[in-house]
Amino acid sequence: MKSYTTKPNDSFANIAEKFKIKNENYLKTFHNLHCLMGETIQDEIPAGTKILIPEDPQYLVEDTRSDSDMITANEVYAQNDYDDHEKHLSEDEDSEDEKEVFKETNDKDEQNVDNSIIEEESSSSDHDGKYFVIQKGMCQCNQGFKFPKFKVTSHQKHYWNDADGLTDYLAVTEDDLTLDPIAMPFGNCKLKPSSSGYLPCSYAPAGKWMKTYDKVKVMGKCCVTEISELMCSTGGKITIFKHGQQSEIGKSNLDKADSQEQHMYNPLVDFEEFKEEIDNNNEPHAW
Repeated sequence: MKSYTTKPNDSFANIAEKFKIKNENYLKTFHNLHCLMGETIQDEIPAGTKILIPEDPQYLVEDTRSDSDMITANEVYAQNDYDDHEKHLSEDEDSEDEKEVFKETNDKDEQNVDNSIIEEESSSSDHDGKYFVIQKGMCQCNQGFKFPKFKVTSHQKHYWNDADGLTDYLAVTEDDLTLDPIAMPFGNCKLKPSSSGYLPCSYAPAGKWMKTYDKVKVMGKCCVTEISELMCSTGGKITIFKHGQQSEIGKSNLDKADSQEQHMYNPLVDFEEFKEEIDNNNEPHAW
């Protein structure tokens, strides 16, 4: 990251525009998250304040320059004092026939090219081996103390690992910003110290979930996985605590299990005693 010293009348909006940051809330959150205690900013920015600027591409606006912004071939030749400008132009004209041949061939193989790109991109991803997050999963804030669950509001259509359509298994997408409980989901906030302790959390998401899996979408929305992140306007960074897809074991599974075999796998566990404990408890156990 880098820093920027503010001038009079600077705001998060014009600084974000200056450094091509997607959203002024991202800039404000990033600064408050990485600055020293006592240097956080909530409202107007005093002149001479050192603002921390993110350089991670996920915070930056993609380069969408128009053709008019691009330097032309003629300008390149002029800048470099090429004497063989006309030679290059004639070579370009001679290559037009070759371009037509390439276009015809490329049109035929377009589908194959697209498929190979998809296969190459999907073969290596930060999401490889990660679980999708479901509604009964839990998240955490690096400035909070509690671990709220999700409340899916973006759809009621797709469920992960559940054929019965239980709401607990609804897929969490980039637009699912509501948490359970709604009020003070993370308890108190470390960014709000007071003489009587930390003040209550005032959860305010800054945009959508980031680092989502764009290869799988529900109703056009990217799905949240274990590595997804969400920024809070107050300054907190929210990550996944539990994805929610833990396997469960119940009485029927235990009844079919062989005690001697289980003792070989887990010699320190009295499996018969464990079965008796489960029999006295109607709840399934998560592992």
